[in-house]
Amino acid sequence: MTSAHAEPLPASTAWYVPLARAIPALALAIVITFSADHSARLGLVALASFTLVSGAIILTASVLSPHRGIARGLSITQGAVTLATAVAAFVATGGGQAYFIFLLTAFAAITGFIEFYLGLRSRGRDASSRDWVFAGALTALLALVVLLVPPGFSQPYSGPDGVDRELTASIVVVGLLGAYWVILGVYLVIAALSLKWSRSEHAAAAAAVQQKED
Repeated sequence: MTSAHAEPLPASTAWYVPLARAIPALALAIVITFSADHSARLGLVALASFTLVSGAIILTASVLSPHRGIARGLSITQGAVTLATAVAAFVATGGGQAYFIFLLTAFAAITGFIEFYLGLRSRGRDASSRDWVFAGALTALLALVVLLVPPGFSQPYSGPDGVDRELTASIVVVGLLGAYWVILGVYLVIAALSLKWSRSEHAAAAAAVQQKED
């Protein structure tokens, strides 16, 4: 048997889990892109919607996973923190810019670190490790970039229609959140398809080898 037909690394999550996580990210990225309102309220509603769906997916997949150990515990913690963020955002959608930035930063820093650590810890043992490292690093980076936006940032500008407008910190942060969701969503779609195709290709190769041996 050649290395070309070596058994691929097992994946502790099914291929459709990252695909399911990608759907709310891409949907909300589209909402933000085509919305003229980039206020903190929109940011909190969007964050609440994303974390509710994403947290439910992560927590359900982790609880139902047949795998046991620290990796499963970390995934459950990530899902729980994500759902807690949804609750905190939903109960205070009018919390304002400071609350929105605080909640987004805390969510991104905590869950980003958990997923990044999970990916590093699972390298060489889980097919999803590379995806966890990327998603975790991207989420942690979001927290860092948001922290770099001055809370009182305000920049007047004139739009193409000649109307005077103002670029504020909340507009910048909501825009960053939308960009994060675009990158995360596209990557998760690719990750899901890669997991699916790698299994399909291995099964086809194994069947071909078995047929030749018979």
